[in-house]
Amino acid sequence: MAEQTNQKNHFKVLIIGSGPAGFTAAIYTGRANLNPVIFEGMQPGGQLTITTEVENYPGFEHGIDGPALMDIMRKQAQRFGAQSFYKEITEVDFSSRPFKLKSYDENYTADSIIISTGASAKLLGLESENKYMGYGVSACATCDGFFFKGLKVIVVGGGDTAMEEATFLTKFASEVTIIHRRDEFRASKIMTERAQKNPKIKFMTNKIVNEVLGVEENGKKVMTGVILQDTKDGSTTEFKADGMFLGIGHQPNTKLFKGFLDMDGTGYLITKPRSTYTNIEGVFAAGDVADHTYRQAVTAAGTGCMAALDAERWLEAQEG
Repeated sequence: MAEQTNQKNHFKVLIIGSGPAGFTAAIYTGRANLNPVIFEGMQPGGQLTITTEVENYPGFEHGIDGPALMDIMRKQAQRFGAQSFYKEITEVDFSSRPFKLKSYDENYTADSIIISTGASAKLLGLESENKYMGYGVSACATCDGFFFKGLKVIVVGGGDTAMEEATFLTKFASEVTIIHRRDEFRASKIMTERAQKNPKIKFMTNKIVNEVLGVEENGKKVMTGVILQDTKDGSTTEFKADGMFLGIGHQPNTKLFKGFLDMDGTGYLITKPRSTYTNIEGVFAAGDVADHTYRQAVTAAGTGCMAALDAERWLEAQEG
């Protein structure tokens, strides 16, 4: 079957998605002379490209810009022979080897696949939310909470994610207000009670965020508050806040693999214990696409390394 493949579009290791997991997998497979190719997709560099500053990635004592960190990782991977394609994989067929993939009307084949398509934070879908993303609006309290020392922030959501983010943010913010569209919370009892007992946390129920407000000073965007709409009577009020954290969950980018790969109820890829192996031999998963617990750049990079080593050993076994 390998004879029938177009050699130009055939790769030993094909990585779908970039970010810390994809780039780390490319660094390791590149150093193993496997000539990996990375399909970086619609958001080259992944979620970190919408993060203004990363302070918790080891090796950068003064912090580093998210896009700059991704650029360094990309160049490091390219140094070892990895190629970056700024294209999106639109179709996969994992039913036989070599695996078949499509990027719109272009066909590709690969001996092994590493999936690092990540998980995207669910957003409200507001234009103003987009405008202030990274300038007051965030979807990761662990990543950005530190920048809100002594400031007032809001958390949007009513589930465990929102309660967890709000509780974490009280370590830094002077006041945290949870905004929820209903008057009852989906969160577990223990998480809700923990938040309710925290003196820094306030609650505003039956409210939705209609718009994010802000100003632009000397070319720098600064969030100043939000417009809240009452879900019962439709009335609107302005609420002052220095930051808004989205706690409405994450969506793993796995739609492409439905019908081929095993997923949990929310769409995260299931890997075999203590490995990056999926249910299909030769297909590996790394980063947030298979991690609904930690979702950190450094853990994604760690699983990217694991996927590369798993793929390298698996390829060796096939040839042996």
